[in-house]
Amino acid sequence: MKKMFEPISLGDIALANRFVMAPMTRNRATEAGLATELMATYYAQRASAGLIISEGIQPSQVGQGFSGTPGLHTPEQVESWKMVTGAVHQAGGRIVAQLMHAGRIGHPALYPSAHLPVAPSAIAAEGKTYTRDGMLDYPTPIALTKSEIARTVDDFATAALNAIAAGFDGVEIHGGNGFLLHQFMAANTNQRGDDYGGSLAARVRLAVEVAQAVTAAIGAGRTGMRISPSNPYNDIAEGDSLALYRELVSRLPDLAFLHVMEAYCREQTLAVRENWRGALILNPHASADDGAVSGAVADAVVDEDLADAVVFGALFLANPDLPARILAGGPFNVVDQATLYGGDQRGYTDYPSL
Repeated sequence: MKKMFEPISLGDIALANRFVMAPMTRNRATEAGLATELMATYYAQRASAGLIISEGIQPSQVGQGFSGTPGLHTPEQVESWKMVTGAVHQAGGRIVAQLMHAGRIGHPALYPSAHLPVAPSAIAAEGKTYTRDGMLDYPTPIALTKSEIARTVDDFATAALNAIAAGFDGVEIHGGNGFLLHQFMAANTNQRGDDYGGSLAARVRLAVEVAQAVTAAIGAGRTGMRISPSNPYNDIAEGDSLALYRELVSRLPDLAFLHVMEAYCREQTLAVRENWRGALILNPHASADDGAVSGAVADAVVDEDLADAVVFGALFLANPDLPARILAGGPFNVVDQATLYGGDQRGYTDYPSL
């Protein structure tokens, strides 16, 4: 347990401990993608984490995948985030902005712009999404042109600059969970015949270009990336995952950290750890039978040097003072599943501290 409470630096970001709060979409932003005072309270309550990774933030309007999610692509959005970052810093915490382009995961019924989603290829995701009109099939997305891909890379870099202007300590690029960068990497969603499809090097190209653009904009010491190897979420089939992530890791620039969302494939995590030269943070789920990440699991992960810090999701959501609770051996609040997405303060800022 002692090691989890030791300080560590991820690039230029100094952490007081090795507890990391996972990025979790909560759908409490305004329709215009603005952060709110309620969001500032929510994040500040959890500032005893060594690092908070924000919910997914769209780097452009076309990158929005869900209703009630925040952006970092307008001056008003940038301004709104200042009260969040200010509240976290005042409480002694560190927070990075997760930049998440949803790609084909979205629907025109979900947001005011009513745009069709975009993707590497015009292949619809299997499944449905919840809208005010009920459960609707994912639509066939528009395949990005090469000029639109270049614009997307620029959008990520601009959003990263906006994040720093808004007071974030850095950014995390979302390269997993079946969203746009992951869609380019996966064999079943990328059927392109140009420089961005076909070979492994071509399929990881967009993720690498985004990482390069963001590090050029704000510095490698403030840039991380999240990946979810072997994760089929959002109708993803990567192909040869071990080879795919060897290729990606070998091409990424030096980053402050690489964040692995483990999808019941410890072999894959070990391979990434072996090939990645920098700091690695892990949301550990070695088996489908594993529940929420616990203090005991975190201890084992850092003691085995599988990761440098450990990412907690559900436990941090329900326990704003999680490090103190783990040190005390509990008790732990239980997540209210009915209040996860949207709504008011209930199930958001009203979980009690010890």
